[in-house]
Amino acid sequence: MKLLVTGGAGFIGSNFILYWLKKHPNDKIVNLDKLTYAGNLENLKSVEKNPNYEFIHGDICNPQLVNQITSNIDVIVHFAAESHVDRSILDAAPFIKTNIEGTYVLLEAALKNKVSRFHHVSTDEVFGALPLNSKVKFTEKTAYNPRSPYAASKAASDHLVRAYQITYNLPSTISNCSNNFGPFHFPEKFIPLAITNLIEGKKVPVYGDGLYVRDWLYVEDHCRAIDLILQKGNIGETYFIGGLTDDINNIEVIKKILRLLNKEESNIEYVKDRPGHDRRYSIDWNKINKELGWKPEHDFDEYLKMTIDWFIKNQDWWKRIKTGKYLDYYKKQYA
Repeated sequence: MKLLVTGGAGFIGSNFILYWLKKHPNDKIVNLDKLTYAGNLENLKSVEKNPNYEFIHGDICNPQLVNQITSNIDVIVHFAAESHVDRSILDAAPFIKTNIEGTYVLLEAALKNKVSRFHHVSTDEVFGALPLNSKVKFTEKTAYNPRSPYAASKAASDHLVRAYQITYNLPSTISNCSNNFGPFHFPEKFIPLAITNLIEGKKVPVYGDGLYVRDWLYVEDHCRAIDLILQKGNIGETYFIGGLTDDINNIEVIKKILRLLNKEESNIEYVKDRPGHDRRYSIDWNKINKELGWKPEHDFDEYLKMTIDWFIKNQDWWKRIKTGKYLDYYKKQYA
């Protein structure tokens, strides 16, 4: 089988490629990535010489390129997206172009070239916010209610995928995941920013009162879930992928990281809240558990320790990112 992975140099996409080539060594993967600020080919250094792996530097919004690549592809796994809420608040335009127009271009190419499966990776943020101190969770039947430009652009892309499945019989599936964390996580995001700042002796910025709740999903669990969806998932279905069974707010997460790094709580620095900040996300992943047999392999505390250990052992990786010098690797390998 030959897969096209879009956004494969990003955090989740690169973890998926590493996972897939390990679990399915006879399959071939084409990685199409524009290499924006969050794309890092160093994540894939261990497989760059694998004969079953190919990297193409390009934009999913380029119809000619996408159609050419897709002409001999069996499965598309679509990760490529602008994904940072804060950046979407500052400038929504790249989110509209990549997340909506890019998905449209890929769907057209998938339809024209008769791919056997189009899997679209989406987010729980398209469903808006849940109230704090409640037991309500997002399910596959929850109505869409995006509250940021990022979430709105992802919601639009979800609707496009469903429309192509229903209107044109494109064999597609969708997964909506919660917040991922783990190795190669870009250090502008909450957990890796906290870990790397503390290692550097800096304070951890926390928005508002810090009581915001996210459902944390370890990235390899996410990869396993997508694997199961591709193998056993039903065409036209949506599957929710979450990591937690109990809520953990941001302050609790920071305190866990502080304890694991033997740091004081004085390292927490409260900062002005961001506009439209969603209070709580929580994923009900019963459907994928019952239908496909998926569940997280470990609990949050164990995965958090594993993540901290990875960032301690790979300081060269994230320090290069924090200074922007990681681009030198791309220039050297793919000049």
